[in-house]
Amino acid sequence: MAQTTVEGVEGVLAKVGQHLGHSDWVEITQEQVNQFAEATHDHQWIHVDVERAKKESPFGGPIAHGYLTLSLVSALTAQIIDAKGFRMGVNYGADKIRFMSPVPVGARIRASATLDDAKQFEGGVQMTLGITMEIENQPKPAMVAAILFRRYL
Repeated sequence: MAQTTVEGVEGVLAKVGQHLGHSDWVEITQEQVNQFAEATHDHQWIHVDVERAKKESPFGGPIAHGYLTLSLVSALTAQIIDAKGFRMGVNYGADKIRFMSPVPVGARIRASATLDDAKQFEGGVQMTLGITMEIENQPKPAMVAAILFRRYL
């Protein structure tokens, strides 16, 4: 169940500037990394060659693709905000994405979201969420991003 529920455009606009909550922790598995590598054709050894990554990588083992971390944003933000009164929503893009720290396979991550901005348009509202992907027990986040979502009436 989402931590923050908003109703319609007015409900979204009323939350601008507020922290909306955190998602559940999600473990990043080697199987997930391998499947992402298959889907994206990114088979760089730091992600998929466990033995080589343990021996040669400065990270001490395999790490998740940065874009795998980014791809989890939609699912994790759905745990944070429930926008009611709209017939549909879409991912609209990103204004800024930074991959701050590698995510080791086996680590757990979660999303933290703030509604940084919202703009009404004909037929809906565009939300800019400030997303921080945290790594459990690590001081520096995996990723920070300004992610745009559109909700249509």
